[in-house]
Amino acid sequence: MEFMDVLTARRSVRSYTPTPLDRATIEKLIHAAIQAPSATNTQPWAFGVITGVERLKEYGDRVKAKLLPALDQMPELERYRDMITDPKYNVFHGAPALVVIYGKPASLLPEIDCALAAQNLMLAAAAMNLGTCWIGFAQEFFDPPAVKAELGVPESYKAIAPIIVGHPAGTTPPVPRNTPEVVYWM
Repeated sequence: MEFMDVLTARRSVRSYTPTPLDRATIEKLIHAAIQAPSATNTQPWAFGVITGVERLKEYGDRVKAKLLPALDQMPELERYRDMITDPKYNVFHGAPALVVIYGKPASLLPEIDCALAAQNLMLAAAAMNLGTCWIGFAQEFFDPPAVKAELGVPESYKAIAPIIVGHPAGTTPPVPRNTPEVVYWM
């Protein structure tokens, strides 16, 4: 697939087959992620991987349990209350794998650097005919010290990008893009 085709083919996929991804495939995606640029070449990323549809469903239920009480302090997320309280709603959409990208603190811009790594991972997945979706609901779940300790993540690392990966169950139509606003061209 040509690079521009990969850019336009990438979608946020929210429906997956239960087909597992092998370790080599996930390693290829992580290798693509680390090719991203980073401020002063600090390469501040670290990766956590969780596999298995059932295991991810269990983590998804924990994400929902943590998120629900926080909705009262986040009015912008109130519109998701019915979805989050629905026992059938799966935060990880039935994906067989989750890659969490963590930022290390000893860099200038770990959030931006890790977002660039996340984009590389998602584009590489699209080139491999895999689907991905950045699960913003899960970001805060993976950041508390207790969860980091459970997963063996250093406490100083910050969860930046929880991205599900798998084989899409069907097709995801393109989302219309706005005309770019160019504020200057000299």
